[in-house]
Amino acid sequence: MDEPATIGHRVQRLRTERGLTQRQLAEPSYTPAYISTLESGKVRPSETALRFLAGRLGTSYEELATGRPAYLATELRLALTDAHQQLATGTADEAAVLYRRLLTDAEHLGLVPEQAEALLGLGDCALETGELADAGHHFQAAERLLAEEPLPRRVRAIRGRAVAHLLAGELRYACYLLESTIDELGASGLADPEALVILYAAVIGPYIDMGAHARAAHAAELALALAPQVDDPALVAGMHRQVARTFLAEGRTADADASLAKAQAIYQQLSLCTDLAHCHWMRGYVQAQNGELASAEKELRAARDMLNARRAALFTAQVEVELADVLRRQGRHGEASDLLSAFLELGDRHGAVHAGGAHRLLGLIAEERGDSETAEEHYVTALGLLERSGASGDLADLCRLLGDLLRRGGRTEAALDAYRTGLGHRSPPGTTTLGPAPIGAVP
Repeated sequence: MDEPATIGHRVQRLRTERGLTQRQLAEPSYTPAYISTLESGKVRPSETALRFLAGRLGTSYEELATGRPAYLATELRLALTDAHQQLATGTADEAAVLYRRLLTDAEHLGLVPEQAEALLGLGDCALETGELADAGHHFQAAERLLAEEPLPRRVRAIRGRAVAHLLAGELRYACYLLESTIDELGASGLADPEALVILYAAVIGPYIDMGAHARAAHAAELALALAPQVDDPALVAGMHRQVARTFLAEGRTADADASLAKAQAIYQQLSLCTDLAHCHWMRGYVQAQNGELASAEKELRAARDMLNARRAALFTAQVEVELADVLRRQGRHGEASDLLSAFLELGDRHGAVHAGGAHRLLGLIAEERGDSETAEEHYVTALGLLERSGASGDLADLCRLLGDLLRRGGRTEAALDAYRTGLGHRSPPGTTTLGPAPIGAVP
């Protein structure tokens, strides 16, 4: 809403253009004196008063309060819907061009909700292309714009920031952001079902990676209980995709596959290409864990091709690590090594967790080729990456691999040290280690 003097001048101009006196404009709800005070800029009119005056003057509340024709905001919101569709069915780069233009338009018009929506879209685009720092900045800017809004309105921005941290390998801080927001929603009495499903679904991933399986299962239970109260089918599908991870951690592969099938059906109906690719990715992982390597390879290649076609660099690189594991288990060491080496040449911009996983697989391949020295180098590198990220769920297994390698080489004391390190990283059931933002973290 503009300043009182600006609004007052606008009311006076429109009243004069329509040939109305102050009394004619005021009656029957207000007095001529009130209109005089308002037109002189000495009082800030309430929304109720402005809506009454807009009706008397034959204009819209929005135009009277801001000077903008209402259709401009409507057109911008429609254009944002088109940008969302472009992100869902086209490429992130193309969608980002639309979002940047719409952000500029929204800033020019002073439309804060639309600015925030454009920034959220830019954040999602940056996640797909692997620009995690940019994603964090966009989500944080959206959160600042919505600072005066109720917490449920800010949840998508907070979730976006947490995902950027998670993909960067900063698991503890991702958990901290999500858990503290859940706690704040509960304490404030703003237990919005949609907001809570967004948060519970988002926290499952870092919980699993940190080895906090009991917490992940509890978050899944809470999300499933709230799902009937959520109207957004894409959000429900995303929840099912994350819940599948908890089923898999419990060894319930049939339930995991059923949950993914529900998500996949919704994504196909809505033509959400990236999310559909993630379902293929996850189903491939489920099948790999079940020993169905040929089917797993087919699903993972489908996911990789879909993501690559969308130029989703971050997710394409990460799915190739999963594909490399399947190829290794099929004895196709050369193909697996090529994929992993290409991934690691990209540096650590795709996150410490996946980089650690790539080094772990290269260590296994080296062991299977009889090259113990190279295997040890990869295991030690992977250990450092996973310790930095807090991925306790994988650290214990990695320490076991390293300890076994050292023991077979006759280095008993070093092996014992590796085993002790692994035992130290076995998180008690249902716990996480939270803390402040890591140094140099995505904002």
